[in-house]
Amino acid sequence: MPKSHGTADETATPKPGLVVELEAIDLDRDGNGLARWNNWVIVIPGLLPGESASVQLQQRSKSRWLSRLMQRRTQSNARRKPPCILASDCGGCTLQHVDEPSQLDWKQGVLTEAMQRIGSVSHPVKPVMAPDEGFGYRNRALIPLRRAENGSLRMGYFRRGSHRVVNLNRCPVVDPRLDALIEPLKKDLDASALPADHDLSSGDALRHLGLRIGHHTGEVLITLVSSSHWSALESMARSWMNRFPQIRGVTLNLQPKRTNLVLGPTTQLLGGENSIRERFCDLTLQLATTTFFQINTLQAERIVQCIGNWLLSHAPSDRVIDAYCGIGTISLPLADRGLRVFGIEINPDSIDQARMNAARNGLAERTAFVAGDVAKLLHSELNACSALVVDPPRRGLDASVVDAILGQPPELVAYLSCNVATQARDLNRLLVPQGCYALEQLQPIDFFPQTTHLENLALLRRIR
Repeated sequence: MPKSHGTADETATPKPGLVVELEAIDLDRDGNGLARWNNWVIVIPGLLPGESASVQLQQRSKSRWLSRLMQRRTQSNARRKPPCILASDCGGCTLQHVDEPSQLDWKQGVLTEAMQRIGSVSHPVKPVMAPDEGFGYRNRALIPLRRAENGSLRMGYFRRGSHRVVNLNRCPVVDPRLDALIEPLKKDLDASALPADHDLSSGDALRHLGLRIGHHTGEVLITLVSSSHWSALESMARSWMNRFPQIRGVTLNLQPKRTNLVLGPTTQLLGGENSIRERFCDLTLQLATTTFFQINTLQAERIVQCIGNWLLSHAPSDRVIDAYCGIGTISLPLADRGLRVFGIEINPDSIDQARMNAARNGLAERTAFVAGDVAKLLHSELNACSALVVDPPRRGLDASVVDAILGQPPELVAYLSCNVATQARDLNRLLVPQGCYALEQLQPIDFFPQTTHLENLALLRRIR
């Protein structure tokens, strides 16, 4: 049990300004240290598990107290100097001060704990599928813009817990070919004198700079997110394409609403092409401004390969349903390996892209894509499939989707999740004794090194 310091004894009442001696026992989902004191959870930014420190209580937040690190007494062997000089301020990476093996160990522990606590799942967890490189993996960046009071352009991610821009010229987690473009593009935007304000607090303005690259093709798409269109943007687009031949197109996405949604509904072409080509699992895909595509191309290819290998090892007799299929990043590689795939996605634009990608790769005869509500369509389609792939948003599967699966359970279910907590909740209903499935494999995969995010693949087989 962490010990108290000064007047902070075992009976002390927590209050702002109180100084206590604590030892961190875990991290929260934002990478902050967690300790226990007098039956309270204390949140300590910058402290790693096993490290002790003198901390000052700041304010209560529900059942937790937020604190300020005053002096670290001991240092964990997992601690390292962050490779990025802005890591302590920038909210983009929360674990750069932790070495990669320790990041993976912690993430595996998070998954194991969530499965046991939330899902009552005690199945062994496979080692986290780690990337070859912990930096330079992001194939896309959306970077906020804002002009400072002196008129200079500030461009960077938000400071932790705020909407204040941490000004940057480089970002080590971004693909190095995109990283090399950040500074020159920033200089041009600064020199343009166009208004820049990501939250539109002062009227119409440029809001974000978007960068996207095809990892395997090297083609680059630039997107400016703005509340309005300025005529100067066309000439800027032409200049960028002349100077940087890898830039295939420049688009303008209009987002006039003050909302947390970065991208708006309308995209205009400023120059070149409105999409880029990418090779994915030996297929050619088109990626546009608003296309959802996994940030880490190589890790996405690995997990899709894992899903395909597992399905083919069980030789599904009927078609495979790919729910939440997006533009077909799972459907199309499965079809390319000989399976018949039926994709469901709520976004009609994504379905249009999936169909075009299927035709582009000669897979139209083995695929079908429908735009609509997953739960409603599953009720009518599950009786004609032997395997189901689901890759839902962070909220996990709606109760109606789980009901549909259990009402007409296919032989195989592959569940890829970006939120292990909601996945554990769903598995609790799908697995015996509540459901009809046995868990064959839990395969975590690290799509986002230097952050607390973790994806997990659960492979289920019907046993009753």
